[in-house]
Amino acid sequence: MNAEAVTAYLEKWLRDEVEKAGCKGVLLGISGGVDSAVAAGIARRAFPHNCMGLLLPCESHTQDLMDGQSVVETFDIPYQLIELDDAYQLILKQLEGFLKREGDFGRMLRANMKPRLRMLCLYYCAQAKNYLVLGTSNKSEIAVGYATKYGDSGVDLQILGDLCKDEIYELAEFLGVPQAVIEKTPSGGLWEGQTDEAEMGVSYQAINHYLRTGEGESADLSRILLMMQKSEHKKKMPPIPIIPRDLV
Repeated sequence: MNAEAVTAYLEKWLRDEVEKAGCKGVLLGISGGVDSAVAAGIARRAFPHNCMGLLLPCESHTQDLMDGQSVVETFDIPYQLIELDDAYQLILKQLEGFLKREGDFGRMLRANMKPRLRMLCLYYCAQAKNYLVLGTSNKSEIAVGYATKYGDSGVDLQILGDLCKDEIYELAEFLGVPQAVIEKTPSGGLWEGQTDEAEMGVSYQAINHYLRTGEGESADLSRILLMMQKSEHKKKMPPIPIIPRDLV
């Protein structure tokens, strides 16, 4: 991949999309991971004076916050830190007061609240500044639906959506993303010890290989195809029933 050419293309694409929307710039969440770091680097190039990052820790690991701060400092991006722990616990207490689930299912319910709270913050700030919300999901994740509906998938633009995970790392090196961010194990930070690949049950390498060739090991293919099938609803607008005209 020609990282310089791809970066230039995405910069122009981003400016064009923001202009078409009648907005001034972009705003994104900085998680401390490589995807949001790459998106931030491109956003800063496209909008030197109209780009903003939000650090949105929600019972997050301290290292993720430190890595996020390293990213905004590296790219000199204006940012705001918004602690979500108290808001998260307040809402969770209300919800679990009448509807609580235990085990892995309950853990996932609680975890999915975090990106949805972040989405609320991103849209409040973006609307206030007449910016668009910039997503940070890559092609590998989007293909298998590895995202929280109306959470990290609730954005205006997915600038990394045509780049597989390994290509993200190529852009990260070109853009000068901090090495500690590049080398860390991919994780959504949803709970202690959580990693992307362990949660998905398949490696990014296997997903990338399937997307490029349509091939893979039997177990990998089964898992990838199942994830794609189960997450199809995440990639579409909500269905609308078309009422026959003779009933109206």
